[in-house]
Amino acid sequence: MPIFSAPDGTRLAFHLRGEGEPLVVLPGGPMRASAYLGDLGGLDAHRQLVLLDLRGTGESEKPADPGTYRCDRLVDDVEALRRHLGLERMDVLAHSAGGSLAMLYAARYPERLGRLALVTATPWALGLPATGGDRLAAARLRASEPWFPDAFPAFEAWLDGTGDFDPVFLPFFYGRWDDTARAHADREETETNDDAAAVYGGDGAYDPATTRGALARVRTPVLVLAGEVDGGPSPSLARRAAGAFPVAEFAVQPGAGHYPWLDDPQGFTRRMAAFFS
Repeated sequence: MPIFSAPDGTRLAFHLRGEGEPLVVLPGGPMRASAYLGDLGGLDAHRQLVLLDLRGTGESEKPADPGTYRCDRLVDDVEALRRHLGLERMDVLAHSAGGSLAMLYAARYPERLGRLALVTATPWALGLPATGGDRLAAARLRASEPWFPDAFPAFEAWLDGTGDFDPVFLPFFYGRWDDTARAHADREETETNDDAAAVYGGDGAYDPATTRGALARVRTPVLVLAGEVDGGPSPSLARRAAGAFPVAEFAVQPGAGHYPWLDDPQGFTRRMAAFFS
């Protein structure tokens, strides 16, 4: 397992899958170990995946200063990884909360970015959070599912603050609620650093106006991929995020939830391989 040092001396780990030209992958969660990404539906057959464990997650060391879990401060770690890999420019794929980290990196280091894929990426860095309405609208698309009658009231209560998080509504985050999805969801608690997640989007992490201004000058090709039944971000919200980039392609993966490589591995891999070719 390769190790490198962040600017503050924190030892960070990354994992290599496949061979070929490197593709740096930033995980979401926020602050979930990169193990949940697996091989991204077989994308490792086309590119060497460089799966970063953000500080305090997976095999990476916890920092001396917990304040460095904040998204904007993690940008330095991503740049340190690029230098460690010896890449003049690097292609990046970012998932979910990792999308905001990728946007901040693109804004600060546009000359170091090759191509960028934002996969069901939460656009907090642009001041565009998913709303409860977005999530409920997506959830209602699943009304024919056998688990819906039990899951929807619990999901609605959690979103309006009258109920606690309940695993009964986890199916809403997946396009297919099968054994693969259940096993993936079961690992989330042990793979996530909750203390770090609480800091990730804390006060000062995002400056949407400044970020938008910087991204307007980014000329690298960007792919924004949404899941058809994902509520955070919904396809409409993801489309708005794509508008922040001058050279952006927007796509919706049919039937996909928040983890599209699990819902249709071949379709996901085909689209990503074509974009990064």
